[in-house]
Amino acid sequence: MHIGGVVKNSFVDYPGKIACTIFTIGCNYNCWYCHNSHLLSSKDKIDENKVLEFLRERKNWLDGVVVSGGEPTLQPDLEEFIKKIKDMDYPVKLDTNGSNFDVLKRLVDNKLVDYVAMDIKAPFDKYKNITQTDVNIENVKKSIEFLKSGQVDYEFRTTFSPDLTVDDIENICKEIKGAKNYSIQKYRVVEYNKINMKPKNHEEHIRARDVAKKYVQNVLVKGD
Repeated sequence: MHIGGVVKNSFVDYPGKIACTIFTIGCNYNCWYCHNSHLLSSKDKIDENKVLEFLRERKNWLDGVVVSGGEPTLQPDLEEFIKKIKDMDYPVKLDTNGSNFDVLKRLVDNKLVDYVAMDIKAPFDKYKNITQTDVNIENVKKSIEFLKSGQVDYEFRTTFSPDLTVDDIENICKEIKGAKNYSIQKYRVVEYNKINMKPKNHEEHIRARDVAKKYVQNVLVKGD
């Protein structure tokens, strides 16, 4: 596993749990506002065995493990790595952009993940603008429908970046209509990012939340 970072104790990354969050290196998107863009090509790799040993030592203190990124599903040995974590009886949450449907489905079918948070970056016609790459939208759509089928606990989430509108949030929610959980994440300025755009104000977040509630069962605004 190409691991680029570890947060040893997180109270916000896994709903209802104190978790260790593991960040993998590499992503097939290049979102301009990404807080982990240093992981796209990082050469500072953390030894997998040291991470696993830490998890063994903290078994009585942690409630779960989050595998995030980057995009974890790009890792060829992701399944084997998660199996090692599951062998310690940890619940595992996967953060993914949903672009690798086959990997996502296999992880769920093999009961290797207990919770999935899937990022939906934009309405489908704006994906290229946000991700700055060509995205296989059909794979994204298949991942959405698969998660909506309820085979694993899940949430969809969107960073409400300055270049998205409330109408965009509504169009996203139309695509996930009937979903269980949706989180609107507040955009934060990244110090090392040369693009310094103003975040949405409180009223815009409330409007986006209220619009999303027309289509999704549970809606949260995160990032305070």
